[in-house]
Amino acid sequence: MLTFHVALATVTVLGATLAGSFDNYAAGTAKDHGGVTCGRWNCEVEVDTPGQSGDKGNGRSSTEEGSSPQGDDGTYENADGTLDKVCTYKLADPQPPVGSLDWEGHQPGDGAVYERSCTVAPDGHEDLTVVDMAWLANPPRQQTVDPAVLAQRAVDSMTLRGPDIASPSAAGRYTVGVPMWMWVNESATTYGPNSASASAGSLTVTATAQVTKIVWRMGDGATVTCNGPGTRYQSAQGMSPSPTCGHSYDKTSAHSHDGRYPLTATSTWTIDWQGGGATGQLTEIRQTTMTVAIGELQVVR
Repeated sequence: MLTFHVALATVTVLGATLAGSFDNYAAGTAKDHGGVTCGRWNCEVEVDTPGQSGDKGNGRSSTEEGSSPQGDDGTYENADGTLDKVCTYKLADPQPPVGSLDWEGHQPGDGAVYERSCTVAPDGHEDLTVVDMAWLANPPRQQTVDPAVLAQRAVDSMTLRGPDIASPSAAGRYTVGVPMWMWVNESATTYGPNSASASAGSLTVTATAQVTKIVWRMGDGATVTCNGPGTRYQSAQGMSPSPTCGHSYDKTSAHSHDGRYPLTATSTWTIDWQGGGATGQLTEIRQTTMTVAIGELQVVR
């Protein structure tokens, strides 16, 4: 006989077939229905297989290959020690009836069953919370979550980007000796401010990000640091230099690759966060690259 443990949260195909079992649990009982025994969040399915026999499982699933071990406080860690999953526990009230799979083979009085809520942060995805039931021999320890870890998770959800360069334009052609005005378009993802929050259990951390400086590498060996988005050029300014962020080339880009200078704008995002009685600051770096063509003014005699 083979025994399968089916997680209700992940298998929907069996929903109609097992519905009667779930209703019986809701009424305060857990019964066997033709080889199907259900707890609150999972079902045990028994299948007769010719030529095979074995003992009934105890309701515990084995740890998948590559998964991280669970600590007594419900935290899961990656091999490098970074937090992968955070779980909180609430004592199930009332406790499941005798024989429920939620007891994982134990009897009432032998430990207790808890409602477990786990927050997972897959790489590149938003937080996902999964709720199930878990038997524990002893009450879980009061878990502690580093607010800085949640702050970084909030920052990761912001999708911060490099500067949105408005000027110089890659389509334009600029002239040696003529002041170039540099500025960027301001948005939540390219300049800020940008705010987001991340939670684990009852702890919530909120982070706010803002670009504090942009370093321009002009391609001719010059570097210009601007502590703001720059000033937008107006025709009334004529040939005057930018008051906040500008540069003048003293030689053409004719001898550079493809006849253009490579230009890089690197923004520094400063992030202030607070939560859980703590505060802190993080830094993120983002970059945008482009090319500009610099020519000479030809005088016709």
